Parts: sequence; C-alpha cells; structure tokens
Amino acid sequence: MSGAARARLAELGLELPPVAAPLAAYVPAVQSGRQVYISGQLPLADGTLMATGKVGAEVPAERANELAAICALNALAAVDALVGLEAVAKVVKVTGFVAAADGFTAIPGVINGASELLGAVFGEAGKHARSAVGVAELPLGAPVEVEVIFELG
Repeated sequence: MSGAARARLAELGLELPPVAAPLAAYVPAVQSGRQVYISGQLPLADGTLMATGKVGAEVPAERANELAAICALNALAAVDALVGLEAVAKVVKVTGFVAAADGFTAIPGVINGASELLGAVFGEAGKHARSAVGVAELPLGAPVEVEVIFELG
C-alpha cells in the first residue's frame, strides 16, 4: 500500500488519532500471520466519547454514520501503531454494532460510514466483507462500535 493510504487520508483532511486506550483486559490490535485483528473501536476523539445513546432515538442515523467513520479512523490508528499503515494490503472484514432504538432497522446505512471511509482510504483494496448488527447496548453507552480485520502485504 506504500504511502498511498496516508496520502488519501491527507486528501480527505484526516489525521490518524492516538490509539484509543483499551477499556478492559484486551489490546487494541493483534497480528496473526498476515492478518491484523482490530478490537472493537468506539467513536472516541481525544479520549472522549463523541456521543451516547440509541441510534434512531437520541442519535440520528446520519450522525451515527459519521461516528462509524470515526470508529474506522480509530481502527486505522490501531493497525498503524502495530504494523504501520503501509503494511496493509487489504481490508478483509468489518463488523459493526449499532445500539439501535426499538424499531430502528437502518443499521447497514450506519455502518456504511466505516465502510465508505475505508474505501476512500484504500480504494479497491478497501472493499470488504461485512456484518452490521443491531444491539441493545454498547460500552459506555456508545451508539456504534466497529472492528476490522486487515490483511498485510
């Protein structure tokens, strides 16, 4: 991937944040062979949760989509800290969790925020398999959480 991903981040006006500190007994990222597994990332910026509440109630779907992109940016920071962004050859899988209000079913559209950011950064190599799941609650009352699996070159 060389410096292409970093250049795309700059073109998008984005910078990698510091890696979010784990909230419990886990690490942000683990390499196994040619894959890096990123722990679930919340929409944190400067250590602060950007929103709380249920999507479709306290958090509008459009805002949750933006928050999912922040989660993906945090995942990029985690892979960069472990192996370097340049080592990423492909985004393999994204799993997104949405704290959904009763009756809210537009969960895939929320997680598109993460998928679209990864596509913008990695181009063709950013196309991935995905699961988008509605849940009752997420850590700290977050509206969205995203985990990613990357393949290394």
